[in-house]
Amino acid sequence: MRTNLLRTAAAATLAFLLTGCVGSASSTARPEPASSVSSKIASVKGSRITVYKSKEGVAQRTITSPNDYGATRVFLVERDEGKWLQVLLPIRPNGSKGWIKATDVTLAETAYRVEIDRGAFRFTVYDGDRAVRSGKVATGEAGTPTPPGRYFFTELVKPVDQGGAYGAYAFGLSGFSPVLKSFAGGPGQLAIHGTNKPSAIGTRASHGCVRISNDDITWMAKNLAIGTPVVVQG
Repeated sequence: MRTNLLRTAAAATLAFLLTGCVGSASSTARPEPASSVSSKIASVKGSRITVYKSKEGVAQRTITSPNDYGATRVFLVERDEGKWLQVLLPIRPNGSKGWIKATDVTLAETAYRVEIDRGAFRFTVYDGDRAVRSGKVATGEAGTPTPPGRYFFTELVKPVDQGGAYGAYAFGLSGFSPVLKSFAGGPGQLAIHGTNKPSAIGTRASHGCVRISNDDITWMAKNLAIGTPVVVQG
């Protein structure tokens, strides 16, 4: 697995992946300072993996791979203790963690991360301490907010219709809407995606996902791996 890994899934799954986007306004906040620490991404080797509540080996759940969109299952590693890894899980509630065995995954590292400042309607991609790309975003409307938190990319979808509502690409996130338990037949999963309405960028305009320009999402698709951390602030 490489930091420029590009994974695509069938465009037919797009409506089930995204929480959607349509609507209006603003707020202010300061982003946290950038960190130079690289992140570890754990890629599942087999067709399923056991997640444990603790390193004592108490099983919590089994998660299959590939995921529902055809992408190899990955986790963002929060703690590496050799034989055991504590990972961020792509389940409700947002921020859930569990332990997996290091022998069940392949580890890779990335110095990239994405930070989204909801108040400033801005994203910044960092490579270590260095900001390498930034731009404006649209976030969730007041009734369907984009929740702050730490997430990671779970899959990358390339729509058949590049002029559609989701733009050139859509990255699924490991988090979920705090309001919508389901949307368009899916579980209310969050995403970062392009748009066919660039005039809405810089406003609260979605059901919780983050819209960016098609140029920006295309750059991300070419440069960021599945598993890249995403921090939503403000």
